[in-house]
Amino acid sequence: MKVLMLSWEYPPKSVGGLAQHVYDLTNAYPDQGVEVHLLTAGEKGAPSFEQVNGVKVYRVEPYQVSSPDFVTWVAQFNVALLEKAIPLLADTGGFDIVHAHDWLVAYAARAIKHAGRLPLVVTIHATEYGRNYGLHNDVQRHISDIEWWLTYEAWKVICCSRYMEGEIKHVFQLPQDKVAIIPNGVNVANFQTRSDKASRSFYAAPDEKIIFYVGRLVKEKGVQVLLDGAPEILANYPQTKFIIAGKGPHLGALKQQAELLGIANRVYFTGYINDDVRNSLYSWSDVAVFPSLYEPFGIVALEAMAARTPVVVSDCGGISEIVRQGIDGLKVRTGNSHSLARNILTLLKKPELGEKLKENAYQRVVEEFNWQSIARQTISVYKEVLKASRTAVWEAPERQSGFFGRFNRRLARYS
Repeated sequence: MKVLMLSWEYPPKSVGGLAQHVYDLTNAYPDQGVEVHLLTAGEKGAPSFEQVNGVKVYRVEPYQVSSPDFVTWVAQFNVALLEKAIPLLADTGGFDIVHAHDWLVAYAARAIKHAGRLPLVVTIHATEYGRNYGLHNDVQRHISDIEWWLTYEAWKVICCSRYMEGEIKHVFQLPQDKVAIIPNGVNVANFQTRSDKASRSFYAAPDEKIIFYVGRLVKEKGVQVLLDGAPEILANYPQTKFIIAGKGPHLGALKQQAELLGIANRVYFTGYINDDVRNSLYSWSDVAVFPSLYEPFGIVALEAMAARTPVVVSDCGGISEIVRQGIDGLKVRTGNSHSLARNILTLLKKPELGEKLKENAYQRVVEEFNWQSIARQTISVYKEVLKASRTAVWEAPERQSGFFGRFNRRLARYS
C-alpha cells in the first residue's frame, strides 16, 4: 500500500502536537508494509527531501509573497504542496490513499483527490469551533467552513477520542459511519533520555517541591487556572516551585498574572525547552499538571505518564478519557482553581499515592497507547476505504490521459 500524506507540521517544524503525531505514526508504517510519502512545510535548516526511517519526506516552501494573514499563507502553502505533488504522482506511479491532517492542507488534499481519483482519509485533531468555544468572527467562520469542506470530501474522518467524535459530528453534521476513533500514542523510549547539561538546581532549590506544566501557552491550555490555584498550594507548601515550560501568545498575560498574585518569585517560565530537558524536569517533578479548558486528546498527559510522573488533569475533552480517576491520575473540575489546588496538594501530602498512580499509568501507556497498535488501526481504515472505493463512480479510464490516467487505471484494477 502506498500512502500520500499531507501535514503542515513535521519535525523539526513543531507548533503543537501534530508534528510528533505524524512523525510517530509514519515511523510505524514501514514495519507494516506501508510505503509513505509525506508532504509538509519547510523549516530553516531542514532538507527539502530526506528519508526518515523509511518514510520519504518532502518539504515545500510557500511562495515568498507577503501574506497579510495566516489564512493567506495557508493558501500559498497549499499551492506549493500541489506543485510538489503533481510531479510526485507522475514519478511514483500514483498512490492508493491520500491522508490529510487538519484544515491547513485541505485545498491540496481535495485537488489531489479529484484530479487523481484517489480516496481521501482525513484526521481532524481539533476544530476552530472547539478552540474558540464557538465561532465569533469571519476568520473563525472561514476556517470552520474549510474544516467542514475537508470532512465532506473525506471518505473517512479519523478523530482521537469519543469527545472529538461528538464534536465533529455536531459541528460538521457527520454521519456515524463516516467517523473512526483512533487514539494518539506515545513512544516511551523518547522519555528515557536525560539532559547532561541541565541540573535540578537550575530550576528549584533542593527543598522545593516542583509542579510542572509543559505545552503551548494559549488560553485553552488553562495555565491561568494553575496560577490562580498557586496561592492555596503555597499556603500549605511554601517551598513549592511552579515550572511553566513552553511558549505562546499568552505568555505575557501569565507573567502579569503571577505578578498581580504576588507569586512571581515562585513561578519559573522557562520558555522553549528541548526533549532531554523536558524529560529531566519530568523526573524531578512531584506532579505534572495539565489544567486544559479545551483538549481534543491531551497527548501531553500520555507523555507525563510515559515519563513516570504523577498527573493531575482537567476533567474535560479527550484528556479526561486518558486518565482514570484514582487509578492512573487525578481529575479536577475544569476551570476550577480550588479543585486543582486541592488535588495537587493531595499528591504532595501522599507521595505513596503518586507512586501508585504513575506506575499504573506507565503500564497503561505501554499496553494501550503504543504506535504499532495505532498504525494497525489506521491501516485498517485505509483498507476499509479502499474496498469501498472500488465501487466509486469516477470518470471512465479511457477518457483520461497522462499520468493521472495511468494510475487511475491502476486503481481500477482493484475492482
